Amino acid sequence: MVVAKHVMSDSGEKKSDFIREIITADLASGKHQSVITRFPPEPNGYLHIGHAKSICLNFGIAREFHSIGARCNLRFDDTNPSKEEQEYVESIQEDVKWLGFEWDELHFASDYFEFYYDCAVALINKGLAYVDEQTHEQMKESRGNINVAGTPSPWRDRPTEENLALFAGMRAGDFADGSMVLRAKIDMAAPNINLRDPVLYRIMRARHHNTGDAWCIYPMYDFAHPLEDALERVTHSLCTLEFENHRPLYDWVIEHCPVPSKPRQIEFARLNLTYTVMSKRKLLQLVRDRHVNGWDDPRLLTISGIRRRGYPAEAVRNFCTHIGITKFNGTTSMDLLEFEVRGHLNRESPRHMAVLEPLKLVLENVDADERIDAELQWHPERPEMGNRRISYGREIWIEAGDFMEDPPKKFYRLGPGRHVRLRGGDIIRCLSCDKNSEGEVVLLRCELLKGTAGADAPAGVECRAAIHWVDVATGRDAEVRLYDRLFLVEDPDGEEEGFASALNPDSLSVTKAKIEPALADVAAGYSCQFERTGYFIADGKDHQPGLAPVFNRTVGLKDSWAKKAGK
Repeated sequence: MVVAKHVMSDSGEKKSDFIREIITADLASGKHQSVITRFPPEPNGYLHIGHAKSICLNFGIAREFHSIGARCNLRFDDTNPSKEEQEYVESIQEDVKWLGFEWDELHFASDYFEFYYDCAVALINKGLAYVDEQTHEQMKESRGNINVAGTPSPWRDRPTEENLALFAGMRAGDFADGSMVLRAKIDMAAPNINLRDPVLYRIMRARHHNTGDAWCIYPMYDFAHPLEDALERVTHSLCTLEFENHRPLYDWVIEHCPVPSKPRQIEFARLNLTYTVMSKRKLLQLVRDRHVNGWDDPRLLTISGIRRRGYPAEAVRNFCTHIGITKFNGTTSMDLLEFEVRGHLNRESPRHMAVLEPLKLVLENVDADERIDAELQWHPERPEMGNRRISYGREIWIEAGDFMEDPPKKFYRLGPGRHVRLRGGDIIRCLSCDKNSEGEVVLLRCELLKGTAGADAPAGVECRAAIHWVDVATGRDAEVRLYDRLFLVEDPDGEEEGFASALNPDSLSVTKAKIEPALADVAAGYSCQFERTGYFIADGKDHQPGLAPVFNRTVGLKDSWAKKAGK
């Protein structure tokens, strides 16, 4: 008897759900000696956060039961060449690796085309499949509905030899696209419409990314998928709930075809997330209609998009653990995903200073060539990371929002006559401000209380806040992209005018910021906290160290959407 143990998630949480309980019971009973799962994406688009849940489940189970030889394969279900591209194949492999997993074997459904064909021939020989020459519209109408039984095709009782000859002709390219299909002969009166003589093969002259022009007939997904699982000796075929009604067909194919094993299909609830869409078709529409800048736009919850935005893989894995595996559809709040991301970045990210809305400040009592040192921590809760020194001179940049000419109560930052501390440095006092012709404040004039760095405020000086800053002489310019949620409503799919009508016009704003000099030279992918602002990452495509720094906002320090909803 095989004894399986539960393992912990990245956050130390014990993993347990109904699928793992089924697997554990199968191992304990001796039904299986090990476990084989698979992640079977169709290469017809980029993966999104919903696929991350399936990836973590399938590869995670193989990792948990690794001690008994468990495996997880990556398999591309590439049976529809009209929608598939090599670009998608490569992006999917990159996404799986980024999430922290490695497949045991790499397969393509197209590697098994000959096997599918042989299985179809076997069904014809058993009298369980036939060639149908009805049009698509005729077949659709003849299937009936949940209240009306289907009508048998006039070709349903073709002789076996005639079916074999026609099917061979379909493969040889003797017939036009759409002129005929191969259908299973099951039950046209079945309550489950998926069993009403489903199509197994169709004629399609389309060049395949893997097999080229070798085939002009292609199997339907519902026929190929169980055969792939059986051929790879998958023990537990894990699918989302929309495949539950397809399971009887899955089992029928396994029962009647010459397969080497009998996998079990188990369904679980897919991930639905607020403020986004979880459909490849809709994501493709957003890309093609240029609502976003490609599949890896950081506003999209594609895996490549969240990677570019700066979401850590560990945070995504922990999110998938915390939402759990259930049999019931529901919607998960985007806040939970952002909570995991924010928590991870808060623990791991070094701190830097950047000013997004620059306002120049002159220290009147500092000479033009004078330099003053400030000492800052790389991380306030991780002393092992140490401190760093950075200097400033007579002129510095601060955030425009850190000054108010007529500050209200409980505003503790700069105002006329008010004091504030520079991060890691001395206290300053605001003397006056200069305005332009439109009455806008364009310059602050202050004095530095020298010698107050690292010390309490002198007697009579009220200083209740510290602000970040960037030295004018050594600071650098950077493009900072402030990404927000792509949709304004929790359920874009529920909008009467279509999901695109709920797009957030302010989902991206770009600002020219001032950054401390060290930030200008970091490599693409460098993640950090801009103090008092949020978490940012050097963009993976456009950032050029030392030349053109570009940073993307990953997430704010707090949940700003909760405040907006409250208002």
